[in-house]
Amino acid sequence: MLMNAPATFIQSYIDDLNDALNQLKPGAALTRIQAAWLGTCLTCILLMNSVCWAKFERASLGDCKVAALSWVFRKASIPWDWLLRVSVVLILKRYGITEGVLAFDESDRARSKSTKRIYKVYKQKHKGSGGYVNGQTIVLLLLVTSSITVPVGFFFYMPDPALKQWDKEDKRLKKSGIARKDRPIKPERDSAYPTKTEIALGLLKEFKVAHSLIKIKGVLADALYGEKAFMDEAAKESGGSQVISQLRKNQNIEYRGRIRSVESYFNSINKGIDQIIRVRGGKEFKVTVSSARLKVSSHSKKRFVIALKYDGENDYRYLVATDLTWRTQDIIQAYTLRWLIEVFFEDWNLYEGWGREAKQLDEEGSSRGLILSLLFDHR
Repeated sequence: MLMNAPATFIQSYIDDLNDALNQLKPGAALTRIQAAWLGTCLTCILLMNSVCWAKFERASLGDCKVAALSWVFRKASIPWDWLLRVSVVLILKRYGITEGVLAFDESDRARSKSTKRIYKVYKQKHKGSGGYVNGQTIVLLLLVTSSITVPVGFFFYMPDPALKQWDKEDKRLKKSGIARKDRPIKPERDSAYPTKTEIALGLLKEFKVAHSLIKIKGVLADALYGEKAFMDEAAKESGGSQVISQLRKNQNIEYRGRIRSVESYFNSINKGIDQIIRVRGGKEFKVTVSSARLKVSSHSKKRFVIALKYDGENDYRYLVATDLTWRTQDIIQAYTLRWLIEVFFEDWNLYEGWGREAKQLDEEGSSRGLILSLLFDHR
């Protein structure tokens, strides 16, 4: 496919984005050349499914040179920190959105073996082969509403290399029979490598500052975030909204003075009943559900705990929620919104450039390339 000008619908989006940018941050509007460059990039992502200057040059039959495209990307005074924020404002206004549920999830991106200058690349477990690959991990914040699901923030995650090396050596020494007192002390975490929960809370705070008029009805996160500190802080930062995560099946709860695993409790004491739930769009699913307000040992407080199993599944998943006043049905309905996040990731992986091929180097290359991809999603 070839192009000689930005697609009409993309040009319309760029014009609206520039107007909103000028209103929210006076003096930061894109110049004529910057706006034309952005329109060209988004159109080329549409045509080539990549963020690659060489492919963009071929799509334009040589009118857009690699050097010129790269120079604007690296050197032009584009307000990158504001582009995604303003685009979110534009979408919220366009759809009349005043409330929604915030959801956290991560996406791993495998990269090439030679990755010396790709930002925050580390060795990851490859789910498909069972081996290892070099890749990037992005923690994404999405806003799920009654009509749309839209990405509103992101941050690159990487485990602390010093901690990772210490953990590897500590396991080796422990296996060799070295006493704990004779093994190296665990180093402090480098602030340049925050945990995923720290990243998620930071994204939540940024969203509240940037979009203070949006009512947060709930916060969704998977089992990785089902710890006391995150759930309490997320509830506080979101204005006391419901925070829903998951517990592992071997986590302990207290019932009538006795401590037992959550799996044991729901399999032997509080067995589930069949219900019908409805997801956004009206589709209905049959589920088996059981619930109770129980003290979760690791949280040192009472939580709303739900055992949930979809029709055809053999094992329960265990939801945990902070607000005890909600009904079981309300929590389950909110949790079903996670299906929409999977739909977003599937579309993003296939059609929006950055996930399939990203050749931009260093921190600014990865961050700006990802912003271009998310702007394309917004369009």
